[in-house]
Amino acid sequence: MVALALRSLRKRAGAFTASFLSMFLGSAIIMAFASMYDTAEASGATGETRSTLVTMAMVVGGWGLLLVVFAVTSTLTLSVRQRAAEMALLKSVGATPAQLTRMIVGEAAVLAVLAALLGAVPGALGGRGLLGLLHGTHQVPGDVPYAFGAFALGTGAGVTFASAAIAALITARRAARVRVTESLMAAAADPGRLGRKRAIFAGIFLFLAVDEAVVTMTMMRGKGTDAMAASGQADILAAIGLALLAPVIVRRATALLAGPVRAFGVAGDLAVTNLRRRTGAMASAVTPIILFTGIAVGTLFLQATENAAMDRSGLAATADQKGIETLNLVVIGMVVLFAAIMLVNTLVAATAHRRREFGQARLAGATPGQVLGTVALESAVLTVVGAACGTVASVFTIIPFAVARKGSAAPDGSVWIYVGVVALAAVLTGATALGAARRAVRTPAVDAVAA
Repeated sequence: MVALALRSLRKRAGAFTASFLSMFLGSAIIMAFASMYDTAEASGATGETRSTLVTMAMVVGGWGLLLVVFAVTSTLTLSVRQRAAEMALLKSVGATPAQLTRMIVGEAAVLAVLAALLGAVPGALGGRGLLGLLHGTHQVPGDVPYAFGAFALGTGAGVTFASAAIAALITARRAARVRVTESLMAAAADPGRLGRKRAIFAGIFLFLAVDEAVVTMTMMRGKGTDAMAASGQADILAAIGLALLAPVIVRRATALLAGPVRAFGVAGDLAVTNLRRRTGAMASAVTPIILFTGIAVGTLFLQATENAAMDRSGLAATADQKGIETLNLVVIGMVVLFAAIMLVNTLVAATAHRRREFGQARLAGATPGQVLGTVALESAVLTVVGAACGTVASVFTIIPFAVARKGSAAPDGSVWIYVGVVALAAVLTGATALGAARRAVRTPAVDAVAA
């Protein structure tokens, strides 16, 4: 099965691109931050300088593992779902669940090794840029040299490999247990049912988000910037919890929006049909929109509330407070970049796989314009669903921190922050899906169906 995994990677390289890029970017981000620890050790930094460098090194570790696991699981699940017919064929010729699991884990392991090796170069460059930012804001003396060593490489490679293995085991568990007839049905339709374990994990993450919010509003009142550490985690937990519930949310949203979408004629009818038949794939596509919107809006409004509180106090920001602001902005930049690339990867992988479906629709009488209109409407629905869920997730951070910091639930910050984040999510979703669909419909319909 390991040999089969290698052949599968060679033959179906495009199907694994999204997973590889998630691992690659994740390893680069983790190595960039982890290199701050190597810098602290190599320079012999002490006191506040060492504390700043070590904090920067550790801040992404746990969250990096969680986000990379989630991203890789999402993309691997999409890849395996697209290969349902192949899985059914392997089972029909005698492949056991254990063998299928080894094949999927083997594919992920090879991708993880390549991603970690290639991620070292951008990781080192990113770490150098991060240290330059710390130099520029005077949080670290300018004479502290940059170092990229064993800790950064070990942490990046370890987290990448661990996340790939966990994601592959999660993905393989369901694929290996589904019977042959069910696999064949999954190849034709993808209802995206919510499993019991997925629902349980969604409940756990949402419970933890509520717990963080309550702790922030009760135990962190009057503690200034210390409240940021607790409240800043709540939107990530809530976003992951809602993303796990995405199949149910997409199904309910489709039922609610079916009337308005169908008003667009043939394209609207096709969009509603696809959203209902391909709920699982659509849920995978909406997941990065939820993460992108929730984390970006939550962190940006959190920082805006903190800045406004400092302005009202009439006190100049201390070096520690400037450091926290820099850390927040850097982390949000990295996480949002990761979520944005995950969004693009997922949509490209999901849309490119639909070339046969688009060909069948055109042979049935749909024009290329109607096919593209269908994709545009699907993207609009996914953006609305993802932005709405992301907004709900951000509330778990925004309101508790506002209560803890100033005694009011009303956050500070311009509404244009929110508009900008949602607009960017919409542009990324629409442009990516339409670009991939436009390339897919260039293939003659007969050739697309025969492929």
